[in-house]
Amino acid sequence: MMRKALLSLAACASLVSTNPALADQPGTVEFLNSGKVVPTNLPFSEAVRAGNTLYLSGQIGIVPGTLKLAPGGIREEARQAMENIKASLEAHGYAMSDIVKCTVMLADISDWAAFNDVYRTFFSNRYPARSALGANGLALGARVEIECIAVVGT
Repeated sequence: MMRKALLSLAACASLVSTNPALADQPGTVEFLNSGKVVPTNLPFSEAVRAGNTLYLSGQIGIVPGTLKLAPGGIREEARQAMENIKASLEAHGYAMSDIVKCTVMLADISDWAAFNDVYRTFFSNRYPARSALGANGLALGARVEIECIAVVGT
């Protein structure tokens, strides 16, 4: 009975150690703040890296290094938010092509088409999975906020 249990345990350990998906998951989590977009004194991390996955905090269309929204309405805020995402990704060794999922929050869901016009210019026919929703109030009175997940090495 004991021998059978030990053999089963050894077989399970062998599976885990030879399965690249399980063996390639380091146990470290990094909380990252580059200071390139969002001031570093805010009570959240710009991004969190867990293994090869980068979770970006929501980005609004602020002018980098400030808490002032880009002037011009939804299109300019959307463009600035996407540029901020790009800068954050690059600061941590990722690229727009590494994004696998975005969640878009719009202060007015009727801005969805205008947002899409800007959004599509940041990708080339490989669009991340995406959700979009109307929100009742965004930080600093923003018209749009976008959070993303990026993965490298897959």
